[in-house]
Amino acid sequence: MKKISLLLFFVTALLSCGDDDERTCRFCSSDQTPEFEICREPNGNASVNGEDTGTNYQAYLDDLVVAGANCGG
Repeated sequence: MKKISLLLFFVTALLSCGDDDERTCRFCSSDQTPEFEICREPNGNASVNGEDTGTNYQAYLDDLVVAGANCGG
């Protein structure tokens, strides 16, 4: 019984991780640029207006904010 409970736990944990593969996007703007879209791609990279930057999403977003961009949620 203990093995079945452990197996069910792992299956549930694996299925709940599936949401990480979704693409999420937000719009950013700054004084120097028109509004643009930044997305977190399923591979974890940031894309800007559909172009993969090859850079981790969170690092890219953090750098934008430090540079003065306003990025909504």
